[in-house]
Amino acid sequence: MKKLFFLLIINFLPAQQSWTLKQCLDYASANHPLVKQSGVNIQKNDRQISAAKGMLLPSVEAGINHNYSFGSTIDQTTNQRGSLNTQYDQVYAQANWELMNWRNYLNISLSKINKESSTFKMKKAQNDVKLNVIQMFFNYQNSKSWLDVLQTQISGIEDQIKRTEKEVEIGNRPKSDIYDIKANLGTLQEQWVSAKNSRDLSKINLLNALAITKDTLDFEMNEEYLPDLNFNDPDFVKSLLEKNPAYKAVITDVKAEEKNISIAKSAYLPTLNGSYNWSSFYSKTLGKSADAFSDQFKRNKSQQVGFSLNIPVFNKLQVKNNIEIAKLNVINSNYDKEIIINNLTQSINSIKAQFQNSEEKYTLLQANFENQKLSFQKSEEKYKEGLMDAYTFFVVRNNWLQANYNLISSKNEVMQQTELLKVFRSD
Repeated sequence: MKKLFFLLIINFLPAQQSWTLKQCLDYASANHPLVKQSGVNIQKNDRQISAAKGMLLPSVEAGINHNYSFGSTIDQTTNQRGSLNTQYDQVYAQANWELMNWRNYLNISLSKINKESSTFKMKKAQNDVKLNVIQMFFNYQNSKSWLDVLQTQISGIEDQIKRTEKEVEIGNRPKSDIYDIKANLGTLQEQWVSAKNSRDLSKINLLNALAITKDTLDFEMNEEYLPDLNFNDPDFVKSLLEKNPAYKAVITDVKAEEKNISIAKSAYLPTLNGSYNWSSFYSKTLGKSADAFSDQFKRNKSQQVGFSLNIPVFNKLQVKNNIEIAKLNVINSNYDKEIIINNLTQSINSIKAQFQNSEEKYTLLQANFENQKLSFQKSEEKYKEGLMDAYTFFVVRNNWLQANYNLISSKNEVMQQTELLKVFRSD
């Protein structure tokens, strides 16, 4: 009954979900905080474009003033001091409009460039996240494969100990074989503990790269190979470089700094402003009669329309210095572009070299694996026939398992470089 209850509990527990590399990349590129931050920056740039366009519109405000004045004053007509106890009410509306200011138009262009740059920076953030996930994913697969190899070795040695103990009992093997095998078993168990720790840490790092805080996932390989690439094409690196979002972002940053030079120069240009004001008021001396509010309001209405042309003449050398600073920022941005080009070129060439070398290594290891497998099969036959001691067989067996891991690791390296190239090839 207890066994049945246990089985029912197991059946109702949710199975651990297993993700492929593609699922990891899709999740990280949409949900990682760095990517979400970049999305917020794009929204901020949209608002900046709206704000820049809003500067072309007039500003309008309306208000009401209600004041009491107490004290004394001098009548200008009689030159006599009298009391000042009055009520004053005013209603007004006014509008101001910059009819011509080149800075406003240039700020619209700048804000559009900044939005374009933020879009590229979001794609760059997605690529950076993907590259990190790929590294962590294959580190986890390699550490997990090494742990599986050690587990296979340990299981094989444990079976070998049992068989050897039976052969010692019947006199076919010396007892020293058991001691040799157990000594090797202890060494492998120590390696297994270290490998288990390495696997657990690599999984933690992978979850961190995905920005997932709960360990509810496992990760499996999904073999996909990149189509043949013409690495000998002289434009191979250039083509990947020019479509890279980091390169596109720095190019737009240079454009933005160049636009800032024009904005700084616009301070030399005149500006034309227009204004309109409408108002009316009501006033009375406290304690005395006065015309009705409506009569005064109609009688005291006034309107004013004005235009002003402002021509900069001398501004303490501020504009000149701002222009020179903007020019230096352009020079600095061009150096940033050179740094990005150098770093991307190094990354692409490194991936290209590692891809070619890992592919060649994988081909060689395939042949070595088959040789190690044949050597193990022959040695196993000799060991069973008593023609080989336990330690020698242990060495041959471990060489074969090590060759098995080397082949898996090399294959993972080819796939890792393939996936890295896919990121650089994506627009």
